[in-house]
Amino acid sequence: MRLGWTWIAACVAATWMSVSLPAAAADVASLESPGHVLSVTLSVDGDGRLDYRVDRLGDEVIAPSRLGLLLGNARALSRYLQFENAERREEDVTWEQPWGERRLVRDRYTEMTAHFVQKRSGVRVDVVFRLYDDGLGFRYAIPAQEGLDHVEIEDELTEFTIAEPASAWWIPAGEWNRYEYLYQRTPLNQVGRAHTPLTLRTDAGLHVAIHEAALVDYPGMWLTRPEGQRLRAQLAPGGAKRSLPMTTPWRSVQISDDAAGLVDSNLILNLNEPNRLGDVSWFKPGKYAGVWWSLHLQTESWAAGDQHGATTANTQRYIDFAADNGLMGVLVEGWNRGWNGDWFGWGREFEFAGASEDFDLDTLSDYAKKKGVQLILHHETGCAVSRYERQLSDAMTLAEKHGVHAIKAGYVCDAGQVQRQDVEGGPIRREWHDGQWMSNHFLRVLEEAAKHRVAINSHEPIKDTGLRRTWPNWISREGARGMEYNAWGNPKNPPSHEVNLVYTRLLSGPMDYTPGVVSLKGRGDTPIPSTLARQLALYVVIYSPIQMLADLPEHYAEHPEVMPFLRAVPTDWESSQLVAGEVGEYAVMARRDRNSSAWYVGAIT
Repeated sequence: MRLGWTWIAACVAATWMSVSLPAAAADVASLESPGHVLSVTLSVDGDGRLDYRVDRLGDEVIAPSRLGLLLGNARALSRYLQFENAERREEDVTWEQPWGERRLVRDRYTEMTAHFVQKRSGVRVDVVFRLYDDGLGFRYAIPAQEGLDHVEIEDELTEFTIAEPASAWWIPAGEWNRYEYLYQRTPLNQVGRAHTPLTLRTDAGLHVAIHEAALVDYPGMWLTRPEGQRLRAQLAPGGAKRSLPMTTPWRSVQISDDAAGLVDSNLILNLNEPNRLGDVSWFKPGKYAGVWWSLHLQTESWAAGDQHGATTANTQRYIDFAADNGLMGVLVEGWNRGWNGDWFGWGREFEFAGASEDFDLDTLSDYAKKKGVQLILHHETGCAVSRYERQLSDAMTLAEKHGVHAIKAGYVCDAGQVQRQDVEGGPIRREWHDGQWMSNHFLRVLEEAAKHRVAINSHEPIKDTGLRRTWPNWISREGARGMEYNAWGNPKNPPSHEVNLVYTRLLSGPMDYTPGVVSLKGRGDTPIPSTLARQLALYVVIYSPIQMLADLPEHYAEHPEVMPFLRAVPTDWESSQLVAGEVGEYAVMARRDRNSSAWYVGAIT
């Protein structure tokens, strides 16, 4: 009797499993990269759930990982998907950057568009994969279709299951200080909610970076970790509302044997659309000084008064310094009205077409022009972003009138506290710096700026996703802890931070880190953890087409030995290569000047 009951129980269990578990996943489409280095395979299981798998030279890098979208009204494009067909194509072109870390960029890939239909709803959705030998991008596309003219995307079900144990370098997402955190190294299976780029090194030595490209009309992607080594996309709060047809940003994965392969990759740029502005020769890469470091030292102030930094006389002093040293421009923060009072996260008093009483813009623009120097104006919104947008046309017109070709735009407030006011005088809604509304705001600024031949350097920005290819007037941004933390930070930036930036934040694009603090002192003469040689090396290691000589003119006068290098070092390059380096340890960068045969090498540890 005991054996009989055991046999019956086993039969019941087997029957239950056969009706409860989906049939094994079946491969439905695959694609190889041009050099047969990477391959991706799509599979659908018996419940119509879609997975993808990535192999490199035959070894699994990303184990089977879910794909799908969570739509409004609890609908999901994640089950009951039926594969219809796939289209493939390949491309191999070389394009030229108007400015950049390298002039020529090869764009060689294979692409597959896999078409699916959800059997229960009839909704059609495509998944597009683009494979390079050093990485891949994939995105969702929902075509125009009868009975569906828009979608509300609450979140993605996209996953990245890393096949081998790995270490991770990451910063937290969804926290108050946006992207301005020190990177931490942990085992991948201890990562919390993280921003991208997130960089990994497997125990076998393979290097992987997860990010996104072409972030347009969509929230930024954070990463969560449901379990183990499985990462899942999480959209910044608010989701996305889109008319059809629509595509999401690319979800990108860079893969290399070594750290240099990540740094030298063009994947993020290549996943973006070509230049839509045409000739942008009115923007000239170069170096600049400005009324900035003194503000962080608190020896001068943004607000008008006895300590005001942005006065006519003081700005003329910086223009003289720039002219004497062959610098392109002078940044002036605190030049406009609205700084007196509590502007942090408020910003409702700022005027972007009106200068403070002790700042004569007409006189200074004429003076700068005679000296061969451009003014760089500062637009701090204090996160009153709708107010800024209502003044945007007048502000850019003023800049164009005075020969201003670059503006530094700031968004100082805690994460999730951006002020959106669709109708003047109406209610204020709160948005995130990396939400859909703000991703569109940054493009509205670029579009208006381009009409007036103005380039934008964004601070407290949305993260870089390579849109400088499409909008080459988006010249730089912050998006990480910069040099100002060495003025007042607690803690200041340790040397490891700048090394980590090379393999994390800088994978996404240029950073206005503002190096060159030759005094090696912060607020109250506190020492900063750096050296003169390191401050010079940062001009080569950290790329930006605009680089600041951040310190005060009088401090450079005390260190004449650094000036020949600072005058000579370019900010626009013919080619760049990380010749040696390891994540979290050191970086040796070599760059060739675009306008000569000179090479520059910078190294930091």
